[in-house]
Amino acid sequence: MIIQYISIALEVIIVIISLLAAAIKKRYYCYGFALTFAIYVFYDTIKFRQIIISDVILYSSFFIATLSALWAVWMIYKEKR
Repeated sequence: MIIQYISIALEVIIVIISLLAAAIKKRYYCYGFALTFAIYVFYDTIKFRQIIISDVILYSSFFIATLSALWAVWMIYKEKR
């Protein structure tokens, strides 16, 4: 489906913007978002292309993505203004 391709492309854009924000704007928590969405790209591509891969790898990577997003949100919450 075309919508799946669009979704994956948008996730790639989020990765790129997150990396730029982390590197240029010194928003280091954006590395967490970059990692999270990079894993989403991997996960969605594997599922969409119906590539056979161990469930342990898929679920572990998804768990790492969740932890990465949690860390990024926690860093935003703790950020002093």
